[in-house]
Amino acid sequence: MIGLGRFGRALALELMAGGTEVLGIDLDEDLVQSLNGELTQVVRADSTKREALEQLAVEEFDRVVVAIGGDVSASILTCSVLLAMDIPAIWAKAVTDQHGLILEQLGVHKVIYPEKDMGRKVAHLVRGAALDFIEIAAGYAMVKAPAPSSIQDVPLGETGLRRSHGVTVAAFQHAGEPWDNADNRTVLHAGDTILVVGKTRDAEAFAQLL
Repeated sequence: MIGLGRFGRALALELMAGGTEVLGIDLDEDLVQSLNGELTQVVRADSTKREALEQLAVEEFDRVVVAIGGDVSASILTCSVLLAMDIPAIWAKAVTDQHGLILEQLGVHKVIYPEKDMGRKVAHLVRGAALDFIEIAAGYAMVKAPAPSSIQDVPLGETGLRRSHGVTVAAFQHAGEPWDNADNRTVLHAGDTILVVGKTRDAEAFAQLL
């Protein structure tokens, strides 16, 4: 993880929580010290210098995430160095569309826009009654929402959801119980929560039903 600001820190700690070994790199000594003992290894180094990355054996890692946001030049230079080192998978944070375009033109394998993506997600949540929203691909989404009364107390296979609303209930949660996969025999009740998948417009419209 190169860049240990808010995004890089949060991502690194989540990876650690999932059992992934993480080497954290940043130029800011305070950030490095704040994560000492929290990551597998955390060091202060200039990621724009190839020799510094080689000393840390960065080329031995399966994936490198460049989470530098405050210094676009450092982000671009770091990605350029990593590409020259033939790192198999490079993910990089972009703070603007122009920044992202440059990273894509360099050949970065995956460019991510955390602020932009979060803004779009929140916009979808603000518009309707959805509890959560995940855009799986352009125009296709998964929405978490309360089970509307129109599909309660009857098996899902008898509701004709796909025909009438163009969506599928993929999973459900009865109040106070664990999540489970849904099928045609699933019967939902008042207070249940569901995960609905379908075209973004259809899934959002369905999530607004009472």
